[in-house]
Order: sequence, then structure tokens, then C-alpha cells
Amino acid sequence: MNHNPVYLALDLPRLDAAEALARKVAGHIGGIKLGLEFFCAHGHHGVLQMHKVGLPVFLDLKLHDIPNTVAAAMQSIHVLEPAIVTVHASGGRAMMEDAKAAAGENCKVVAVTVLTSLDEGDLSTMGIGESAHDHALRLADLAHSAGLDGIVCSGQEVGAVRRQWKDGYFVVPGLRPDDGKSKGDQKRTVTPREARDAGASVLVIGRPISRAEDPLAAARAIEGTL
Repeated sequence: MNHNPVYLALDLPRLDAAEALARKVAGHIGGIKLGLEFFCAHGHHGVLQMHKVGLPVFLDLKLHDIPNTVAAAMQSIHVLEPAIVTVHASGGRAMMEDAKAAAGENCKVVAVTVLTSLDEGDLSTMGIGESAHDHALRLADLAHSAGLDGIVCSGQEVGAVRRQWKDGYFVVPGLRPDDGKSKGDQKRTVTPREARDAGASVLVIGRPISRAEDPLAAARAIEGTL
């Protein structure tokens, strides 16, 4: 893994635009995060094209299905050599165990706990009575027991999770630099520096760089805070 913890989220509709942006800021990020939107639009070809930028690729597919299906999906992306792949912790222990067993040798499998677009009100409507913080810790324990490498959680929970999982690998999305920019659809946000100080291994940052007037300057500014 590159020492720079910033992974740029690239869910752009045009592959050439995504590659051009990644190349522009490559010297100030540590990797590229390709999510479901990118993968559905560009598939294996798009991922292989983004590998040419020369940075680790994080496939944020949030796999969530029966164990056999998730394992088969993991096997199908071996050729893409992802550095990180996500599954949903709510898929259960057996699903996570099978996902890890099917992953490539150099691929970290991390489980999504509570999406950063959700808060206590959202959890309540789904019949979950505990706080987002407590629910994230509960799912982190499950992912740890299933043998995964780590989890995805908000910066508001990563410190508590690290205290109970000392050698875990923690991916934190929903980050916003403290410069007044809109949170968008994120509800539980912190700054990149706060997440890093709390123990984040990877900082996922998208719009603050990709939608900035000057993406290169934005990437440099974020790197300078870490």
C-alpha cells in the first residue's frame, strides 16, 4: 500500500474523464476507489484501464448476498487484482468468511458497517434500536470474528473500533475538509485529519477533490493536512 492514506473516489460517468482526473492528482493520493456506479458503467475493462494510472485500486462493490454468490463474485474479480474489496457486514458471518476465503492473496476484504448516509433516525425505521455508533461496533466485532481484514465505518466510530481491534484495517468515507463545503448526502462526517488521528487506515475522498474548481490544488491541500 502507498503510504498516502487518501483514496480518490472516482464514480464519473466517462472513463476517459476518470482516468484523466486520477492522473492529474496521482502524486497527491495513495489510491483510487471505484464504486458500484463506476463498475456498472465500465466493468472489468474500466478497472483494468484505471490500473494503468499506477495506483492501488479499491473496488467498493459492497457485496451482499448468500455466501456462495458472494464467494463466486470475489473469485470473478481476481483478475482485476484489487487492493481492497468491500462486503456488507450485515450479510452475516458465513458470507464474510466465504468472501475472505475466495479473495486474492493480496486483497484486503473489509466489511461495511453503517453507511455514512445513515443516522439514528434511519436505523430506527429499519428496526434497529441502537445508535449508529453501537451498531457499527457490533458489526465490527462480527467482521473481526469472521476473519476479515477490517471494516468501513465513519470517522465518528473509527477510534472506538480501533481500541477493540488493535490491528484492524479501517476505511473511512464521508470525509469533508473543514472549509464549509456541503456534506451532500453524508450525515456522519469528520475531517480527513480527524479521521487519520482517530486511527483510519484509508481516507476515502471524492467530491471535495473531483468537484473542486482545481482538483490538483484540492488534493494537495488535503495531503498537506495529514
